[in-house]
Amino acid sequence: MAAQQSPDTPLPLVLAGPVLRRCSPDQVAFWLVTSRPCECQLHIAVANGALAAVAAERLQRQQWPVGRHCFVHWIVWAPAGPLAQQKVVEYDFHLVTGAAQQWLSDTLPDICYEGARHPSFVIDLAVREVVHGSCRKPHHRSADGLVQLDRQLASRLGSGEARPNFLIMTGDQVYTDDVAGPTLWAIHQVIGELGLFDETLSGALVQNSAELFAHVDGFYRRHALLPGDDASEAVGRRFWRGKRKPIFTTVNGGNHLITFAEVMAMYLLVWSPALWQRLDLDKRGLAPELQATYEKEKRVIEQFAAGLWRVRRVLAHLPTYMIFDDHDVTDDWNLTRGWEEASYNHPFSKRIIGNALCGYLLCQGWGNDPGAFSALHAELHGCFTIDGLSNQDQLIERLLAWRQWHYRLPTEPPTLVLDTRTQRWRSESSLVKPSGLMDWESLCDLQQQLLGQKSVIMVSPTPIYGVKLIEVIQKIFTFFGKALTVDAENWMAHKGTASVMLNIFRHRRTPPLFIILSGDVHYSFVYDVKLRFTRTSPRICQITASGIKNEFPHTLLLWLDKLNRWLYHRRSPLNWFTQRRYMTIHPRKPPGDKGRTLLNSSGLGVLKLGAGGKQISTSILTAGGKALEFSPGGADDSRVDDGRADDTAT
Repeated sequence: MAAQQSPDTPLPLVLAGPVLRRCSPDQVAFWLVTSRPCECQLHIAVANGALAAVAAERLQRQQWPVGRHCFVHWIVWAPAGPLAQQKVVEYDFHLVTGAAQQWLSDTLPDICYEGARHPSFVIDLAVREVVHGSCRKPHHRSADGLVQLDRQLASRLGSGEARPNFLIMTGDQVYTDDVAGPTLWAIHQVIGELGLFDETLSGALVQNSAELFAHVDGFYRRHALLPGDDASEAVGRRFWRGKRKPIFTTVNGGNHLITFAEVMAMYLLVWSPALWQRLDLDKRGLAPELQATYEKEKRVIEQFAAGLWRVRRVLAHLPTYMIFDDHDVTDDWNLTRGWEEASYNHPFSKRIIGNALCGYLLCQGWGNDPGAFSALHAELHGCFTIDGLSNQDQLIERLLAWRQWHYRLPTEPPTLVLDTRTQRWRSESSLVKPSGLMDWESLCDLQQQLLGQKSVIMVSPTPIYGVKLIEVIQKIFTFFGKALTVDAENWMAHKGTASVMLNIFRHRRTPPLFIILSGDVHYSFVYDVKLRFTRTSPRICQITASGIKNEFPHTLLLWLDKLNRWLYHRRSPLNWFTQRRYMTIHPRKPPGDKGRTLLNSSGLGVLKLGAGGKQISTSILTAGGKALEFSPGGADDSRVDDGRADDTAT
């Protein structure tokens, strides 16, 4: 990290961003956060032309005050005519704050790549290359895949190579439930620096955010503050079999974020270097064992923060799309009907979930499809006022009922991004059985979007085809009522969801080519799938890339991979007890040991498409800078066949 700035140094005008969001010929969206109310005047230059101001009537601008010195900007440019594709478009913002004016590129000199005077983007709807990944945990010991992506993009732009079509992050962009001690300490300093708004709390052991921050259990011991199911004792007895259990089931919840201010500060700290130089990460007075943990985490967090200027730069140059998974809100979010009944019937847990959803909307969800959220503007204006938060519960109620988090990109092939968190198919027979990742209605809507398409890119935060052995373990735990213990969230864990999804693939008008992008699991693998016993089968290629900054325990994954190949190879009779008997699955091999199918390395997945999708190249750009390509496995190599998650668990 750079030398720490004095607290008396004025706040930087730009706190985070710009992040380039939805990009199409008729719409370009930007996300930006400033420390003062600001008029953001967009200037554009196309194909080496002169930079020119965009007419005010072509801009839609929303400014949301979330603190005395923190303003979130949503900016959408609607060009007078469609923008040309495959042309470099430079942009800059003239930032006007009262009598002061400054250019974004002058304020952030490191936002541009070498030789460029302004940040830029390219619109190209014909998909050639997509970068994707999930699970970016700041205090994980691995390096940050987004930093490596910036290095690669810098090299490409310097040599005149084409940039990827877009970056899509498939879940767990932030960890609100698993927070390092130094990060929480930094968050609270940011709240004070920016005057992020306080809030009152209902049903909690503390009355407001100020009491929370000062509480003896507010640091590393928030398990004691998180809500239990006292509001619904009957549900609690059935759900937890008579034992009191916190509603929030994360095992690393000692610093679980609670208030909206904490969530907002987290976003600023994981996407921008602007505030880190003002922070003092030294903290004393902890118990010896906690102090040792703190110092260990601090070294990792300092390394993470040192790369954030690169993260900010790459997000300013690549169209970026996002979808939530559980850690963006809390671990096991909506995993079972019992979890939902317990959580949404308790005012404190409902507020915690709602605060995370508010942060997701402001910082992630909106930019995927800005027009879809215009119906929420009235509630947002009612909540985020210059005087503080107001009508917060009203906005949260609206967000909890919102059913348009999913979206579609007008690419070729079209890209469909699924919401697998808020449209769950709940078990009617048991509170403890896992819910289906999508309900019947949302799956029917998905099928209607698929019919008649020649090919499709489908983004599912959780792999549709997973590792068979792991899912069998999850099924066993589910049988004993312990689905939450092993995060039993897979497409095949709910019979209804599994059957409908598999029937979608079998439909005679289904696309001949499916490309599935997924994450979640903290390791990477690629499957080529075909259906058996049908006249025609779509070609299905699933690329799972996880995590951007996270990894699975290495020794455990090696054994799981090996046992999975022994027990569920292609000719194994065990397959006939699952839906896998209707499918042929060929895992692609990562480089390295013969037979291995799972790759355990932080980084980003890279999908490259040849003309018409006839060639599908898949690789991992590791955080260490290696490009590891998955090669197709042989059809008769039984040892390399994994066990996809095609078991329709009861």
